[in-house]
Amino acid sequence: MNDIILKRGFASDNNSGVHPAVIEELVSVNRGHVVGYGGDPFTEKAYTMLRKELGSEAEIFFVFTGTAANVLGLAGAARSWNSVLTASTAHIEGDECGAPEKFAGCKVLTVDTPDGKIRPELLKRHMHGFDFEHHSQPAVISISQATEMGTVYTVDEIKALAGYAHSYNMLLHMDGARLANAAVSLGLPFRAFTTDAGVDILSFGGTKNGMMYGEAVCFLRPGIISGFKFLRKQGMQLASKMRFIAAQYIAYLTDDLWKECAAHSNTMAKELEKRLREIGGVTITQKVESNGIFIIMPPEVAERISKEYFFYSWNEQLSEYRLMTSWDTTSDDVNQFADLLAIMMSEKK
Repeated sequence: MNDIILKRGFASDNNSGVHPAVIEELVSVNRGHVVGYGGDPFTEKAYTMLRKELGSEAEIFFVFTGTAANVLGLAGAARSWNSVLTASTAHIEGDECGAPEKFAGCKVLTVDTPDGKIRPELLKRHMHGFDFEHHSQPAVISISQATEMGTVYTVDEIKALAGYAHSYNMLLHMDGARLANAAVSLGLPFRAFTTDAGVDILSFGGTKNGMMYGEAVCFLRPGIISGFKFLRKQGMQLASKMRFIAAQYIAYLTDDLWKECAAHSNTMAKELEKRLREIGGVTITQKVESNGIFIIMPPEVAERISKEYFFYSWNEQLSEYRLMTSWDTTSDDVNQFADLLAIMMSEKK
């Protein structure tokens, strides 16, 4: 029995464990021999379940990581002379170590947004040079749902971006690392704000919401791309024992486990928001629409409390910090953190 006890913190929903139902499904498929590389009945079942959520025409490919899902999805849609337009806060810009440029070979061009959400008018500065060989050719608009700022695109906002992209013969890509949190926030099924809203390529993640690992690259309508299975193999993302990725999606989509986990983490974020608003000297900088909270507090207080509850700095100049709740965050976690922060803030006065 492992006697290491780690405190639940607010650094990242990546830091949480794996939901017991996912573990049980992994154990369930861990018997006998099946065909490798996705030719097994578990992978086919998972694909069928995902198509039920996204549409019967969706083409789905499992990969190991969120970075791989984003980068390979973009690589399939963009050539080396193309550019991908995204928010300056996007994961593909700030947290993937230049992987889109290295593996897709294309440029990533950014726009600054006040809340992490791109709007068509913000993209106009990049929409030029079409068919001009001296200029990289815009090919994809990439958005995150929920965004890295914890905000959530409405269906109408996504439709507007999809229409804008398609009017220029571009594609709309969605980084769905926290797709479930967005679905709960909107009160909508996945398809309503992906396939039906005009999204072309979706990275469908669950690692931040109770799964162990594995992501799905989803092409939501026919003819978007050809030969992706070869690109996945070249990208070193073809799992030999793919049933263990598939099993997690089977558990995740059965009886709406995804919704249960995301609803809980979103609720915990709202509880934390309520407690933080009661503490003088602490400012919440973004709408709390999913499971992320951004706050400004004195740096010396942040340094002290982070020794008890680790979290990340978001903007050092503003002394802004990111707090993330998870599927296993408890009300006790929220209250103990808030109580400690309140004490530290009062001591500073």
